[in-house]
Amino acid sequence: MAVNRVPVLKRCRSLGLDPIYLGIDKKSTRQLKRANRKVSEYGTQLREKQKAKFIYGVLEKPFRNYYKKADRLPGQTGENLMVMLETRLDNVIFRMGFARTRREARQIVDHKHVMVNGKCVNIPSYLVKAGDSIEIKEKCKGSDRYKGILEITGGRLVPEWLDVDQENLKGTIKELPNREAIDVPVNEMLIVELYSK
Repeated sequence: MAVNRVPVLKRCRSLGLDPIYLGIDKKSTRQLKRANRKVSEYGTQLREKQKAKFIYGVLEKPFRNYYKKADRLPGQTGENLMVMLETRLDNVIFRMGFARTRREARQIVDHKHVMVNGKCVNIPSYLVKAGDSIEIKEKCKGSDRYKGILEITGGRLVPEWLDVDQENLKGTIKELPNREAIDVPVNEMLIVELYSK
């Protein structure tokens, strides 16, 4: 499996991204030494795509597949793409506050700690639907790992499209999110322009 091993803060600096969107509270004090060059139209489109891929932890091939699927769905392609990325199981676990970062949420799903509608799911890219109930397995709920996670993520705002019971580590998807409910600093129209060339 391909893994991106670039240090997170370095990548955030190069993309002009606040690490808080990844669930990381650290700030980098270094300044990016870059000449004031004019960025081309293609460069800005590419940067938006790289930002979206980096935030959600998706590599190029699956990201392109999401785009193709979003293009076939009715409605705006960019909005469909963002909704698909947001409803990935690893992202939903992160949004519910059961993981500090999306990478940790991916690991939690990989290690078979997550139940969707009463069935164990270990696929981080699994797309959840409205009405799905998600919970951490009973045998994992008492572990120190989740106590530590809830101490850190307890104050985090949960999006309106999710209904979460953090005490019992479970939640339900009330509805699929719309673009206004997704607080990710990505201009999806530039991604659509890039792929439609």
